[in-house]
Amino acid sequence: MTLSQQMEILYGVVQQVQRALHRSPYTIERHLLDQVDHLVRSLGQLRKQVARKEDDYADLLALADMGQVINSSLDPHTVLRIVMDTIIRLTNAERGFLMLRGQDGKLAIRIARNWEQESIDPSEFAVSRTVIDRVAETGEPILTTNAQEDPRFGGHQSIIAYNLRSILCVPLKVKGELTGVIYADNRIRSGIFTESDRDLLAAFANQAAVAIENARLFESLRRTLDEVTELKNLMDNVFSSIVSGVITADMEDRVTMCNRAAEAILGKTARDLLGRSLDEVVPPLSGHLAPYVGTVREEDRSIVGVEVNSTLPGKGDVFLNVNLSPLKDADQETQGVAIVLDDLTEKKRLEAERRMFERMVSPAVIAQLDPDQLQLGGKRTQITTLFADIRGFTSFSEHLDPEELFNVLNQYLAAAADAVLSQEGTVDKFMGDAVMAWFNAPIPQEDHALRAVRAALGIRDGIRALHEALPPDYHLAFGVGVHHGEALLGLIGTEKRLEYTAIGDSVNTAKRIQENSAANQILISEEVYRQVAPHVRAQEVAPVHAKGKSVPLRVYEVLGLR
Repeated sequence: MTLSQQMEILYGVVQQVQRALHRSPYTIERHLLDQVDHLVRSLGQLRKQVARKEDDYADLLALADMGQVINSSLDPHTVLRIVMDTIIRLTNAERGFLMLRGQDGKLAIRIARNWEQESIDPSEFAVSRTVIDRVAETGEPILTTNAQEDPRFGGHQSIIAYNLRSILCVPLKVKGELTGVIYADNRIRSGIFTESDRDLLAAFANQAAVAIENARLFESLRRTLDEVTELKNLMDNVFSSIVSGVITADMEDRVTMCNRAAEAILGKTARDLLGRSLDEVVPPLSGHLAPYVGTVREEDRSIVGVEVNSTLPGKGDVFLNVNLSPLKDADQETQGVAIVLDDLTEKKRLEAERRMFERMVSPAVIAQLDPDQLQLGGKRTQITTLFADIRGFTSFSEHLDPEELFNVLNQYLAAAADAVLSQEGTVDKFMGDAVMAWFNAPIPQEDHALRAVRAALGIRDGIRALHEALPPDYHLAFGVGVHHGEALLGLIGTEKRLEYTAIGDSVNTAKRIQENSAANQILISEEVYRQVAPHVRAQEVAPVHAKGKSVPLRVYEVLGLR
């Protein structure tokens, strides 16, 4: 039982005693009656004071409890809802509105609740802007028990139009700066708000303002954190997607960051790299990179295009292109060094293969080939085939050691290949001391037969020039055969090992003609002669009895060009 309830009971008992004494048939001394009447009056006043104190105490408890509740949440919407429902409960208001100042400095309603703890529809946002603007301007609370009769507001349109009566409005302040207002009203009853309600709401507003500001700051911080997290994830994805290896090291050469490409290039995991010195994580490279790292730090400048050839554990020989630059923070202060690695190993291998291919196929032909259109299988086409071999090479090889023999052989074959490539022909293969080539494929050549004859004459001239540089004992003869006809050209082998070659009867015929040529003689078939006759000097010689042919082949010896 509360003290006020006990006082009510005591007051009732004393009142009954008072009435009994005044009605008593017995004579009661007057001073005794006066004392009883005084006691009743005193108890009545004390009863009211106790009730007020208990109300104030209850309000303070509610204020403390609500302060704890609103400060226990950092969700802005939850805080605003709790604030408004508490205000309506403490003041017995019909409606409550909480308005906050936006970035444009204007007050806007953030939440509106009614006495049933329900959100108010925006169509019912009928409030006194006069009262709100004055509180926002002065920073002082306003209480009116009947706005219709209050001389401060009676003539204002919103008061009259919305039939506003009891209004209580207090400012929300954080560190002395107004951040919003709390507005409560009752459109039906007058005089429901008291000065005690005003003081209580003002005190509550101080707590609410801090709680709302904390929630707003937390929401802003959360959004910022989400944006930073999203940006970090994006940067991590971008960093991981970079095909170049990236390593950063601090001023003490300790690796601070690396991406997946760097792990793949160096053959190490991030665990093996992070926190360790550059000398430890890339020991084969440290000797190459250390001077450049020192230069980047000392001169605070970037170094690009450093090519490094080294051997890495588990990777073997690697070719790397290295770019180094100072690693700077937001204030442009150097914090270390950034190293970008590009693995050129595969590129170098392909370049070497291309150079080798260019020794077999004219660069002009290579430039016109589309690797994406090359497929296993062949295609029938008309070509002119050339075979050339070195005569007397077998007996010649019996008198030389292998190294010297290969040196001489390569010089003769190089002279033959150069002559073919100069006419944009394709060197198919070297077969011991012989070379096979063709023209008109893979790129069509209208004068392919004439190109083949010119290549044969080029072989003759190239060997003559070679003889001027070689000792007489190293002078060897040659024989050439040229034929035109249909062949099957294409890639044979597997996806891992391809060979671009030509097969067919016309190829075999060219080989047979070459086998029947004399030393330093160029023989062409009748088919070739018909195409080049206007451009060459040639004479018909004895027919060739080629193996596998039932009819001898008519052939012509090429003497030179017209």
